[in-house]
Amino acid sequence: MLGLLGFYSELGDGPDRLTGGPSGSIRDAVRPVAEPDEAELVAYLDRGHVLLDVMESAPDVLTGRPHRHSQGCSSLMTDGSWLWRRDFPHYVETHHVALPEAFVAHVRALRHQMPTIDVAGFASHYDETMPLVGWSSLVPWRSTAATLVVEPRTVMSKAEFDAATATEARERPSGKWNRPRKQRKPRRI
Repeated sequence: MLGLLGFYSELGDGPDRLTGGPSGSIRDAVRPVAEPDEAELVAYLDRGHVLLDVMESAPDVLTGRPHRHSQGCSSLMTDGSWLWRRDFPHYVETHHVALPEAFVAHVRALRHQMPTIDVAGFASHYDETMPLVGWSSLVPWRSTAATLVVEPRTVMSKAEFDAATATEARERPSGKWNRPRKQRKPRRI
């Protein structure tokens, strides 16, 4: 079974039925101080293999504000040993959410480099874990690939997201944006 990261009750994942990962409230996992290598741990989480891409959006459950992982927040990521939600790096980076010692040791042993996953060895772990996080419809693992190699992708940093959000707020004209739009007249060709 894969270790579980970031499946908290506020995120709607039913963590009380999970084993091997955090459970309860995310508020209990927030810490005032970061791990010394938190930036590298966050980058590692950002580079995970995408197992399930979910099209949804949700704000930070602690602040109510959008964040860099709001889009596709409950998509599932893995490194072959651990499973986490796409928005988990945001909570580690912003709120210094506690990470299991076993996970931190695992990542440090890999020198913060995302490993290639051997599909044959991974399939049974996947099949055991997915029902625990509510995705039994995805079992058994189906893949024609022999290995999963990390695909390069651009992930916006927190600083880039914050700067873009501030720019959007400054450039948005003032006025009431909650009024319904006027009905458009049909165009005649």
